[in-house]
Amino acid sequence: MISYEVTLQAQPRLADSVERFMMESHIPEIFGTGCFREIRFSRASPGRFRTAYQASTQADLDRYVQDHAPRFRAEFLEHFPDGVNITRETWVQREVWR
Repeated sequence: MISYEVTLQAQPRLADSVERFMMESHIPEIFGTGCFREIRFSRASPGRFRTAYQASTQADLDRYVQDHAPRFRAEFLEHFPDGVNITRETWVQREVWR
């Protein structure tokens, strides 16, 4: 499994708006692309959020990055042109213990 993680650090004045935008619009629309089997949205502290997008294969993630990510990134920047620091990482699951 491939985990594509996006961390957002929003300025306090934007935190509620970012959280609402992510939950009501951004993440549901990304899930609708069919590229991810699961998406988890978490908050560590006010204004600090992490979204973990779970793709079954690298091809699914590549399809998202090539065909969909530019539009979603531009849309996010239209809503929040400044005041939000964004980091993106891709994690490849190596092992699971249960």
